[in-house]
Amino acid sequence: MSAQLRDIAGELAKLLWREHTVYRERSGGVVIRAEHVRRWISLAPTGGRDETLVRVGRILDGGTTAPARLEAVVPLSAGTGVLAATCRRLLAEAAADVAPGAPGRAASGRSKGAKRSGRAARPKGSGKHTSFSSWVILVCVAGVIALYVYTTATRG
Repeated sequence: MSAQLRDIAGELAKLLWREHTVYRERSGGVVIRAEHVRRWISLAPTGGRDETLVRVGRILDGGTTAPARLEAVVPLSAGTGVLAATCRRLLAEAAADVAPGAPGRAASGRSKGAKRSGRAARPKGSGKHTSFSSWVILVCVAGVIALYVYTTATRG
């Protein structure tokens, strides 16, 4: 399976980028690195005989790789063209997620089979500094303090 993945990765790399490096991982997968666009693609065998797990991510300053941003499972029998189209789609989605000022993508807006790694981003721009539940808690605390002051003043 790893020899087949290496051959497929070589063809895929030629379709996607002029400058690239293809190497094998210890786990049996294959990685395609494109330093000039600061992206990487990983092809890894899955439990299925004719499937590969495609993951894409960024190359950080200094050459280290960031964790995968998106992933999808693609049947190898579909051909290199389908695999290249899937990789292009994942790379475009990963670039849109990283682009400054780009709105966050909702889970329903993602394509079937794509999964985002990492934590979900907090919604921004709501304009509220204190939520309703926080105000309720503050009012309750103030009420308890007022009740304590009232009972202390009437008894003493």
